[in-house]
Amino acid sequence: MPVFGTIPALWTLYRRGGTAEQRRISRLAVTLALLWLGGYILLETGANHAESLHLPLLLSSSLLSSGYFVVNIWLMVRLWRRRRIDLPGIGRIADGAIGKPPF
Repeated sequence: MPVFGTIPALWTLYRRGGTAEQRRISRLAVTLALLWLGGYILLETGANHAESLHLPLLLSSSLLSSGYFVVNIWLMVRLWRRRRIDLPGIGRIADGAIGKPPF
């Protein structure tokens, strides 16, 4: 779900549908996915080009991916329990990077 869940989140943001809370959670999901993807690409590229740092960068990449999935599972459990979905710092990045609609 963490990887494929970004597709409905993008659709919600594109159509500007759903409630304000759904749009906020969609922005958070898309931001998390983009941060994970960017970090993963950078770490994998570095591991392929820096032979002396190959193993540490691959380990960092796997920890980043595992952390991404754990955070997403944790957020899904919080959503299922009807608790507030918020990550300190990431929520601000999500609102600023993806932005709220002007209306």
